[in-house]
Amino acid sequence: MKLSFPLLLFSTLLFIFIALSVPFAAGRKPHVINFRSRNLFPESFTWDPKSQHFIVGSTRHQKLIAVSDAGVVESLITDTSLPENSSFLGLTVDRYNNRLLACIHRPPSPESPTPFNALASYDLQSNRRLFLSPLLDEIEMVENAVANDVAVDFHGNAYVTNSGGDFIWKITLNGDVSILSKSKAYKSHPVDTTTDYHKCGLNGIVFSPRGYLLVVQSNTGKLYKVNVDDGAARAVILNRDLTAADGIAIRGDGVVLVVSQEKLYFLNSNDGWGEGGVYDETALERERFATAVTVGDERRVYVLYGHVMKGINGNEERDEFGIAEVESEKESEEEPVWLYILIGIGLFIFFIWRFQMHRLVESLNKKTV
Repeated sequence: MKLSFPLLLFSTLLFIFIALSVPFAAGRKPHVINFRSRNLFPESFTWDPKSQHFIVGSTRHQKLIAVSDAGVVESLITDTSLPENSSFLGLTVDRYNNRLLACIHRPPSPESPTPFNALASYDLQSNRRLFLSPLLDEIEMVENAVANDVAVDFHGNAYVTNSGGDFIWKITLNGDVSILSKSKAYKSHPVDTTTDYHKCGLNGIVFSPRGYLLVVQSNTGKLYKVNVDDGAARAVILNRDLTAADGIAIRGDGVVLVVSQEKLYFLNSNDGWGEGGVYDETALERERFATAVTVGDERRVYVLYGHVMKGINGNEERDEFGIAEVESEKESEEEPVWLYILIGIGLFIFFIWRFQMHRLVESLNKKTV
């Protein structure tokens, strides 16, 4: 009996664990956060793992807010020194230096025919601005230049996409600016000029832990892998174009997430992004206009519903916006597999215990006889 008891105990505990886990895994609903902020119309957001909240920018105001997982809103940064009518576009947290990096853009106007583009760095401990680095083309001024999104590497170097000029700026930890990549690859694919986004080129950008950049191009649906040392770029061979691609993020398991107004793409690669593929896509609420994707706590994937086009048009007032967790249907179907494996192990142990008990009973019977 002493040999059988540990097996019996382990088997019992295993079955209890499985019984509790299966309903939880099957019953969890995606996390939805509705928050209120007057006329925010955010285009960008990011997750701050240290403070455990989202940081959300505005296209109408020169401010950034913090949004908790319960939808509680707190004012984080208000930077009135920025040019009037500036917007916060791309955002990312530099977790190694506890900074927030933000792309600043002011479109041209009759009063200011030249657009303003810059990268702002804010200390997340004090919320003090560390620098504001204007972003220019070293060769020529680009009238439709847009500092759209930002990524950061392990050394604090930031990389910003120019959606109008199809190139990438590099900004050092101290705020020094140069142009990293003006690859011909960005101009090598046809653009459908009938689409609303045909003038929007390089857009979402993310730094891979393996040491390179991945960048999406809205007007071609292409994904590029970019070398951070020399700016060399090549298009990743995909099984389909990423139509109207906007924001991009990388999950901890290496899955790349690309958001558009209508869907979230789930991509993976087996060769370090020489080739890759879309293995699932999830439909989004088109009228709410998703523009950004980020990875939150426990590798959960979230998109931002900012109604941004209505905000840019300037003809609507709005208070409520949303952050929604988005799941891959295919991954959700695969999640219970590990539970079934545990059930199999539990059954195997149970039958071993039964077999041992049977042998023990036979042995006792023989001794009794």
